[in-house]
Amino acid sequence: MARIESVEGLEAIVGKKAPSLDLKVVDHIDTASQAWLYYSTVMLATLGGPKGPRMVAGGGAAGFAYGSGETLRIPDQNLDDPETIQSGAAFGSLWLVPGMKETLRINGTVSGISSDAVTVHVLECYLHCAKAFLRSNFWQAAPSPTVPSDPIAFARRSSLMALGTIDTNGHADVSPKGDPPDRLIRFDGERLVFADRPGNRRTDSFRNILLQPSVALQALIPGVCEVLSARGEAILTDDMETRQLFEVEGKVPKLAIEVLATEWSITPSPALQNAKLWPAPSPPEALKPAKIFAEHMRLSKQKSLSARMAKAAVTVPGLVRRSLESDYEKNLY
Repeated sequence: MARIESVEGLEAIVGKKAPSLDLKVVDHIDTASQAWLYYSTVMLATLGGPKGPRMVAGGGAAGFAYGSGETLRIPDQNLDDPETIQSGAAFGSLWLVPGMKETLRINGTVSGISSDAVTVHVLECYLHCAKAFLRSNFWQAAPSPTVPSDPIAFARRSSLMALGTIDTNGHADVSPKGDPPDRLIRFDGERLVFADRPGNRRTDSFRNILLQPSVALQALIPGVCEVLSARGEAILTDDMETRQLFEVEGKVPKLAIEVLATEWSITPSPALQNAKLWPAPSPPEALKPAKIFAEHMRLSKQKSLSARMAKAAVTVPGLVRRSLESDYEKNLY
């Protein structure tokens, strides 16, 4: 196996992280992100802990959580296993809006736990690209009464996954992964393997794995309100035989991730059930991802010459939207 053990080795395969990516990150929940939360019905989150990261789902009617400025508040009644959340824990989250293919990422630290809610101090907020959902066809499903009880069968039917990692500073990151069924995950009850696909090119989770290999994940089957959760130690590899398992449309991924699963379970998720995801409605017309990307870039506090040029570029009407559409069409795999 061609194991990747350094940032240099990672960058030789997937390229260096572009500084411009940080322009899309703001340090608070702005007005555009508040609107996203208003329509959101599902949260997939990772939390740090003494035994490594773990996943928690949240869900309910649109707008079940409240966020403004540096504060995010999530009611206990909308969380799976809220009693396991501890104050001071690292927090990373994905916020899903039915019908929307982009996701909102909010990262921070659990700052308070009351009798009825968890409060998060927000450190990062940004919109994630649509590629994972485009590949998964997650919103096209109908409710399904058939739930695989076998983890191998569940993994092979899954088409969407959230991967949680922690960096060396104790900050959490959760990244969406999407693929057609039988191309997202291979699992034998001990070893779980999945591919890297083109995304927003941040590679935060992979950098975290190199230094902190403990990971957590949740895999979902569209139409099903049960989840496959797993935790374990991860490695990165560019082994060709492993990567070829995930070939789609004649394209083999450049990188694969292998997790030795020390814990795994298939459990019902009340959060997904409360969210009533399927059949998914049409996406809200009020949410325009290209405008949100552009607004976050304008709010960036970076003042370098390249940052100023990028901010000027997003003022060109339609430029961000056309760039996104081109990227989604040409770089899906």
